Amino acid sequence: MAGGRHRGREVALQMLYAIDLAADEGPASGEMRDRVFDRVVDHFSVPTSAIAFARALVEGVVDRLREIDEILGIHARNWRVSRMAAVDRNILRLAVHELRDTDTPIAVVIDEAVDLARRFGSDQSPAFVNGVLDAVAREVRAA
Repeated sequence: MAGGRHRGREVALQMLYAIDLAADEGPASGEMRDRVFDRVVDHFSVPTSAIAFARALVEGVVDRLREIDEILGIHARNWRVSRMAAVDRNILRLAVHELRDTDTPIAVVIDEAVDLARRFGSDQSPAFVNGVLDAVAREVRAA
């Protein structure tokens, strides 16, 4: 299942990125999310083991987006969430949701997020994501 979870995070990131880019056109409706999700799943031949996990991650982030962005705004020193690179912003959103709302171990969440940053972000993304999540993890899991 670990492979399914890894792939699920990739799919969730792609979905969150698409939703984020479409935000200029207004809030993402459930119907729009479903259409985009289906396109991503079909286009990238997502295995069944990853689909439910990816959908749960996306819904968790979307449902708590304001709270997640507030947390990021506090811990991403000198960065407004709106000014972050879209890939970094959505990797961080995904990871903050996992840290806050799941029992996935901290090290796994951070390692997976840094891996996504290496694969999809800029050269600076892995260090940025790691630093922000380290700060978030200390607060979130201490609570």
